[in-house]
Amino acid sequence: MRAMAIRGLRRTWCDGGGGRVTRVLAAAAVLMASATVRPQGLSLVPCKLDGVEHEARCGVVRRALDPSRPQGTAIDVHVAVLPAVARRKASDPVFFFAGGPGQSAIDLAGPLSRRFARLSNRRDLVFVDQRGTGRSAPLKCADDDLRSVLRPMAETADEARRLQRLRECAAMLQALPHGDLRRYTTAIAMADVDAVRAALGVERLNAIGASYGTRAVLEYQRQFPQRVRRAVLDGVAPADMVLPASFSPDNQAALEAVFAACEQEDACKRRYPMLRQRWQALLARLPMPAVVPHPVSGREERVTVTRELLLSAVRTPLYVPLLASALPAALDEAADGRFAALVGLGQAMSGSGRGAGLATGMHFSVVCAEDVPRLAGDIDRPGADFGQTFAALYRQVCEAWPKASVPPAFFQPVPALAATLLLSGGADPATPPRHGDRVATALGPKARHVVVPQAGHGVLALGCVRDAVQRFIDADTDDAALAVDVSCAAAMPRPPAFIGWPAPDEAAR
Repeated sequence: MRAMAIRGLRRTWCDGGGGRVTRVLAAAAVLMASATVRPQGLSLVPCKLDGVEHEARCGVVRRALDPSRPQGTAIDVHVAVLPAVARRKASDPVFFFAGGPGQSAIDLAGPLSRRFARLSNRRDLVFVDQRGTGRSAPLKCADDDLRSVLRPMAETADEARRLQRLRECAAMLQALPHGDLRRYTTAIAMADVDAVRAALGVERLNAIGASYGTRAVLEYQRQFPQRVRRAVLDGVAPADMVLPASFSPDNQAALEAVFAACEQEDACKRRYPMLRQRWQALLARLPMPAVVPHPVSGREERVTVTRELLLSAVRTPLYVPLLASALPAALDEAADGRFAALVGLGQAMSGSGRGAGLATGMHFSVVCAEDVPRLAGDIDRPGADFGQTFAALYRQVCEAWPKASVPPAFFQPVPALAATLLLSGGADPATPPRHGDRVATALGPKARHVVVPQAGHGVLALGCVRDAVQRFIDADTDDAALAVDVSCAAAMPRPPAFIGWPAPDEAAR
C-alpha cells in the first residue's frame, strides 16, 4: 500500500481454552492503563493548521518514551482538535488514525476536515500525531525531505545507495534523545492515544483509520475495547498481514486486473492487442539503459532501468484506478523504450503535499518489529512478476534495525464490542478484500465488511461511501449503524483505459 511503503517502494480470535484468563488480563490491562495515563487536563491553545480555515486547538501530552521507565526520557505527543460547530455537541469525538506507518495525522487535518465536514457539526475532530511522526518525537530521514524528489533518478533508484542511506539514518536517529527505536510500536502508540483521550475528558471515541491506521484502530480496540463507540477501517491492514510478503501477490493481482480490463474493453484491446506479451518481453530485456525526463525537474537523465525501478513505477498507479487506467498506454510506450509516461505515473503520488510524506524511521521501527520477524514463515506466495523485489529491501534494512519484542496477543483481533465498518477496494494492490474478510470474521457480529469492487486503496474519498460513514457514526444504535445502506458503492464503474495518441509511424499508416 502506498500509505504502507516508503517512497521508492511506494501500504480469528482463538480462545484456545484460555479465554477466561485472556479476558481477565485484558480487563487488568485496561485498568492499569487508565491508572497510568490519566494526566491532569490537557491544555489546548488556539492554533492554525495547514488547509483548515477555522481556528483549531492544539496541545501536547507528555509520555514516557519507555513505558517500563515512567521517570525516564519523556516525549511530547501532539494533538490538534477542530471543535464542533454546534453549541450542544455530542460527547464522543472522532479520532483519525493516519496511515503509513509514518504519516502525520495533524498534517492530514485539512483534507479530512473538509471530507468529513458533516461530522464536525456535532463532534470534535481529533488528530493525534502518533509517536515518531509529525511533531511527536519525529523519526525523519534525509530522504523524507521533499527536496529529495529532485535528486537524480540514478541516485534514488540505486538499491545499494538507498540501503546505505537508511543505515545512516538509523545511526543518526539513535543519537537523538528520543532515539530508542524499540519504543515506537503500534501497541505503545495506542496507549499514547488513550492518554490523549483521558486528558481530553472523553469517555468514548469514534475511530476512523485508513491503511496502517486500521492496524492502529484494531490495536486500540484490543487494548481499550470499552473506549470505542464506533470504528471505521478503510483499507484493512491487520497486524498479521506481514507487510513485505503481501506486497508481491497483491500487487500482482492488481496488475493482472489491469491487463484483464484492457482485454475486455474493445478500444483498449484494439489499441494494445499484445499488451501482456509486450510487458513480459520488456521484463526479459532488463536491465537496459534509457534516457528519461526527470518526473519533477523535467531534465533528461541517463538511467539504467532495472526490474526494481520498473516495478516501483508500475506499483504506484495501481493504488488509484484513474491512474491505473493510463497504465496500458504507459506500458506500451515502455515496451518501445519510452519510459517518460510510466515514470511520470510512478511519481504521481509522491511529494504531493505534507500529508503524503512518511517518517521513514518510524515506518521501519514498526515494520521491523511487527512484520519482518514473521516474514520467513508467511504463507503468501510471491507474485510471478514482482517476486521478492520489495521484501528483500525490508529484510536487509531490518537486519540491523533495533526491534521491539511484540507479544503474540497483538496479532489476534478480539471480538468487537462496538459496531465496526470495514471497507475494501476490490482493485486495491495493498490492502485487498482478503484481509478485511478475515478481520471481519474475527471481530464477530458487530462487524460489517463492505467491498467496493472497482475501487483502489482507500474508499472513504468516494462520495457515497463518505456519506454512509457519516450516517454510520451518527446512528443512535449499533444495529442502526450496521444497517446503513452502502449499496451505491457497488455500482461504481472502473475507469476505462486511456487510449493514447498513436505514435508518428502508426499515424502514417
